Amino acid sequence: MARSAKLGLDALLASKEMVLVTGSGGVGKTTVAAALGLAAAVHQGGKVLVLTVDPAKRLADALGVGALGNTASRVPDEAFAAAGVEPRGELWAAMLDTKAGWDELIRRHAPDAKVRDSVLNNPLYQNITSRFVHSHDYLAMEQLHELHATGDYDLVVVDTPPSRNALDILDAPSRMVDFFGSRLLKWLTVPYRSRLFTAASKPFYQVADRVLGAGFLRDIADFFVLFQAMERGFVGRAREVEGLLGDPRTTFVVVTTLETAPAHEAEYLVRELVRRHHHLGAIIANRVLPAGITRRGASASAKRLAEAAGEADLRDRIVTRLDLDPDDGEVVGEVLSEIATRFHDVALVATREAERRAELSVLAPEVLDAPILDSDVHDLRGLLELVGHLRT
Repeated sequence: MARSAKLGLDALLASKEMVLVTGSGGVGKTTVAAALGLAAAVHQGGKVLVLTVDPAKRLADALGVGALGNTASRVPDEAFAAAGVEPRGELWAAMLDTKAGWDELIRRHAPDAKVRDSVLNNPLYQNITSRFVHSHDYLAMEQLHELHATGDYDLVVVDTPPSRNALDILDAPSRMVDFFGSRLLKWLTVPYRSRLFTAASKPFYQVADRVLGAGFLRDIADFFVLFQAMERGFVGRAREVEGLLGDPRTTFVVVTTLETAPAHEAEYLVRELVRRHHHLGAIIANRVLPAGITRRGASASAKRLAEAAGEADLRDRIVTRLDLDPDDGEVVGEVLSEIATRFHDVALVATREAERRAELSVLAPEVLDAPILDSDVHDLRGLLELVGHLRT
């Protein structure tokens, strides 16, 4: 792929209106999404929204805004003051509510009030939509479009749904289009479109009623007939969402760790983004070991430490310096020996991480490193520390 000049995190966030943070599960997408939104609000100004679909609700805890829902909540000034920072802009956060999201979609796309109320009151509606495959993916894209259309925010950062396949978020709009043209939908609704079929299938429905309960298949068919009445609205919006994903004002940030499986998934995702002509802003390598571990001097130091661990003079000096019990000298020696022995294993992991990072750097205009922090990010201070690393 063609490589552009490195701009840094600030320039990337300043030049875009939508940032989709994606990657395989468990790599820290939610934390990174919050950090990107925080970076923009603190250093650039404007009105910034972070939209998360993470079921663990860690984002709300980290930002100190309490429970999140479809309605955005502003991170209070007191939270910034407690963290020792004064933002140039505003930071807002919202969490995708699947139930409220589907209700809003039905209200928006129903051709009239009768269809709208019939769907919302259908006994199968809640159960079917709650189990709808990739429901979070499609709703996230719908809400992204809606937020962009309002123009209320200068920047929207989307924490994409956790998924075994990070490409699900890209395929959600086309999957909805395919659904309306699928054989399944036609099969479920054909009894209502063909009197001949209704007469021929009557014995089948009678058997189904005895096995599944009275009117079970008819209730399903009734629901999907109502759903099919909204085809134009759903398909039209899906096409618009696809256009937004490819818009020059939208960029993707791929988050990964440098372990083998997530790094390979990130590489595949990056290649797919490029193939689909989406803008790739950066790859963020999360929980990276310090680069200094791989230096030759570090290995020599570890070897010397292992040799010195048995020296009584060194152990005694450490016991005195740390104000330990004089009888702890042997324990100190064991700890030093263990640290020195383990260092080789850690250095080997760091070397492999460096190799994977080099492979990823060929694919992206920017690779930003987020190191392993001393503790989990659970508040605004922790997010600010992460921002500091990403901006260097």
